Amino acid sequence: MRDRHMADTIEALGDHLGKQRGAPAKMVVWAHNSHLGDARATEVASVGEWNVGQLLRERYPGQCRILGFTTYTGRVTAAGDWGKPADCKRVRPGLDGSVEKLFHDIRAGDFWTSFEDPDLVRVLRSAMLERAIGVVYRPRTERRSHYFLARFDAVIHIDRTTALEPLERTSRWESGELPETYPYAV
Repeated sequence: MRDRHMADTIEALGDHLGKQRGAPAKMVVWAHNSHLGDARATEVASVGEWNVGQLLRERYPGQCRILGFTTYTGRVTAAGDWGKPADCKRVRPGLDGSVEKLFHDIRAGDFWTSFEDPDLVRVLRSAMLERAIGVVYRPRTERRSHYFLARFDAVIHIDRTTALEPLERTSRWESGELPETYPYAV
């Protein structure tokens, strides 16, 4: 329901801007990867779900480009569960078979892929595992909680990400998460 509402809002905004300008609007929409990677390439399609990326591709065939963001490792500010306080968490290295691991292996560094690079676009349009980290990040259940099949036209890859710093840093955020080996490595 949320994704359909987002797609309807984008369409209404485009129509409004087009009428004001007298020409079709060109728009850039910023949303989380899980909303934009075309759902037809993901597990959710098998249960009849869709997302903004799929809906916009269907409504605007040939006019829509989907850009994803990936990271191989680093730190993020995220909660361990919905409604919980945010911590500074270590991001595990990308899993084998994921787009993050592929990008790290072929070009360890930050880059973006071009829509004109046919080899990378072919890879990106195939269904590959992709990690989605949002307000919640659960490293211990990462494969099940954060990886999904995705399809993008292009990707910006940040090999090692840094956590957004909250305006009011708490001691909890400063200390970060407990080590994976807690309580033995403390």
